[in-house]
Amino acid sequence: MRDTLNAAKTRSALRTSARVSLDALLVLLLTAVALWVLGWMWSVVWPVVIALLLTTLTWPVTRFLRGKGWHPALAASVVTLLFLVVAAGTVLLIAIPVASQSGDLADGVGRGIEQVRQWASGPPLNIRDDQVTGALDAGVDRLQDSVGSIVNATVTGVGAVANGVVVAVLALFLMFYFLKDGPRFLPWLTRQLPGRLAADVPVVAARCWDTLGSFVRSQALVGLLDAVFIGLGLWIMGVPLVLPLAVLTFVSAFVPIVGALFAGFVAVLIALVSNGLTDALIVLAIIVAVQQLEGNVFQPILQSRSLGLHATVVLLAVTLGGTLAGITGSLLAVPLAALLAVVWDYLRDQLSTPRPDPAAEPPPTTDTP
Repeated sequence: MRDTLNAAKTRSALRTSARVSLDALLVLLLTAVALWVLGWMWSVVWPVVIALLLTTLTWPVTRFLRGKGWHPALAASVVTLLFLVVAAGTVLLIAIPVASQSGDLADGVGRGIEQVRQWASGPPLNIRDDQVTGALDAGVDRLQDSVGSIVNATVTGVGAVANGVVVAVLALFLMFYFLKDGPRFLPWLTRQLPGRLAADVPVVAARCWDTLGSFVRSQALVGLLDAVFIGLGLWIMGVPLVLPLAVLTFVSAFVPIVGALFAGFVAVLIALVSNGLTDALIVLAIIVAVQQLEGNVFQPILQSRSLGLHATVVLLAVTLGGTLAGITGSLLAVPLAALLAVVWDYLRDQLSTPRPDPAAEPPPTTDTP
């Protein structure tokens, strides 16, 4: 005879399930409200995020200067100016060689187009010149019909560039103040919070800051590896502008997915117009191999070690962030996952029951006859 369900246990299980479901719904609702508020304040939050990332990158130098007795404002000013000089030097390192070889590159573009036309006119495509001319005429007509859309897109692009300049300037000012007054933040936060929060929140904030610094340093190391390996490949193939392309690869590594695609496209294009189609295909193979090695080996390993996240968590976080919020989501997914892991570890430690120490337990007593 089968055992029948116990009515009391069944009611208890259903009540527990209902209570857990209600708690989960409340947590999801609170998360949705927090994300809505974050999106509403994004014009302020985004410069703060960029400033924090820049501060973690420049704080070691500031800390060194302050340790030598420099005034906080002076140390922050020097580091901010040094950062601007390095950023401007990076732009010039890319722009000056490109400008000096622009004539050769323009001639190479013409030769590359002619090579593509000759290749397309032969087998297996066998595209005639009149077909190419007809396609160009159709493209011109299509372009003329789309003038309004192009103007709107141009205006939108100009607005985005202007907004980016404003965000960059605001982030630089915020970085200066973070460098100058950053160490005062945790003591100030401790004074503002009541009860146990005054002890818990500063500890979590300090751990989150250390984790964010580890993320920026690991990302810089990944970009350096990309720049070195791709630069060596371009140098071996005799592609011009090796140093600017290596610098561009390093800088673009801080923008996941799109940055690597853009830097790779520029390198392949320059190889095509300067060295020909065969070398361009070889350069493309080198870039794909290095980026696959970086995306599937270097980056997950380095970030998993520095952030305390498993490599699969890093890959899934980047995928989910890119799906939900595009480039911005891909950029912020890994540090956000690391910060959530820090908060979760702290909460788990605080909510866990400490295990008894066997050494502290008194030895068992035995009755003697």
